[in-house]
Amino acid sequence: LKNQDPTAPLDSNQFTQQLVQMTSVEQQLNANDLLQQLVNNTSNGITTAVSLIGKTVKAVRDNANLTGGQAKWTYNIPADASDLKVEVLDANGKVVHVEAPSDMKAGDHDFAWNGKDMTGTQLPDGPYTLRVTAKDGTGAQLATTNYVEGVVTGVTQSNGATSITVNGGPVDWSKVVTINQVAATTPPATTPATS
Repeated sequence: LKNQDPTAPLDSNQFTQQLVQMTSVEQQLNANDLLQQLVNNTSNGITTAVSLIGKTVKAVRDNANLTGGQAKWTYNIPADASDLKVEVLDANGKVVHVEAPSDMKAGDHDFAWNGKDMTGTQLPDGPYTLRVTAKDGTGAQLATTNYVEGVVTGVTQSNGATSITVNGGPVDWSKVVTINQVAATTPPATTPATS
């Protein structure tokens, strides 16, 4: 309005048409933003992650949930170790359990923890972290990798990041390294009754 010519004021019909056009353009821009968000959600893996529900996955992750006195991890040692220490840490980073496994061969190793600290006290359910320290024969540090494995029970998306729920805890879906179909259970075979 402040830029219109005072000798030729704007017709109210033209003014209304221009307002409608500007509103239409603004709505189109909002629709474009929503479409872009939908594309981002798809590219961030939400559709792929949803297809994982009900499947067993193995994903790179140091944290696992202690549920009902049970937490499980798998750790990988890239080469034979001469010294190996496995520690479980609570949410505050405090070491609550330590083991020195005797199997120090290269490869994957399953680790199950019963939720008891070093004094034998049962700790509460929740997230715990596995820290594996391995050294080779020369004393050089080996780069170990920790995994969690379990059935995917849910998918969450927050701030553009997609995570799946494995063993009650969130896992970045892009950290999944293996996917397996859960084995179908078959009913036991029945034998026909004879008379």
